[in-house]
Amino acid sequence: MTSQPQPRRPLRIVDAGDSAIVAEFGDRIDLDVNAHVVALAAALADCGVPGIRDVVPTYKSVAVHFDPLTTPYDTLVESIRAASDRSGAQANADRAPIRIPVCYDNVFGMDLPAVARFAGVSEREVARLHTGQVYRVFMLGFAPGFAYMGSVDDRIAAPRHGSPRRRVPAGSVGIADRQTGVYPSELPGGWQIVGRTPMRLVRPNASDPFLLKAGDVVEFYAMTRDDFERWPSA
Repeated sequence: MTSQPQPRRPLRIVDAGDSAIVAEFGDRIDLDVNAHVVALAAALADCGVPGIRDVVPTYKSVAVHFDPLTTPYDTLVESIRAASDRSGAQANADRAPIRIPVCYDNVFGMDLPAVARFAGVSEREVARLHTGQVYRVFMLGFAPGFAYMGSVDDRIAAPRHGSPRRRVPAGSVGIADRQTGVYPSELPGGWQIVGRTPMRLVRPNASDPFLLKAGDVVEFYAMTRDDFERWPSA
């Protein structure tokens, strides 16, 4: 299905010190808002304005870090507004889904029983509900390669733990309210862990080390313990 051009959303420019500007499209987590964020970030990354050091998309805004000795402030603001105008039509461009296998086994899903109790359903139903959604990558943060995805089915949208674990294994798939995510490496964390994927989300030696990027679409699918163990390690 071909995406239709989207109306331009109001853009608010906010200073963030002497070498950063934040372009805001809204004040809430929203699919359309985030689509405009991702489109603007892509446009700015390709605009060729000298002095831009980094472009960081979030749920509802884009942070633009720049060298004030190279790029005049007013010039950069004009470039951001122009890029926003150009990128609006591509805000909801279709992307092919990235499919990620998950083993929903108690040995990996340390919080699977608790999420099932929260939802009032079986553990198998938790897996079915988690794999039954198509998720958008809203942003990356917390750690390199950690993608914040949504939205989780309300029935299994369990809150994060009050106290985080000191170690969560790499590949762990977690839920925190209506967000879901995959721990790309062993990290501390307080999300409800319902399974684990053998897929590597970060490949340090690759030219493009991160599997997921803001704006990507993700589908999880269930795999057996045997399939998990047979998954290639490289």
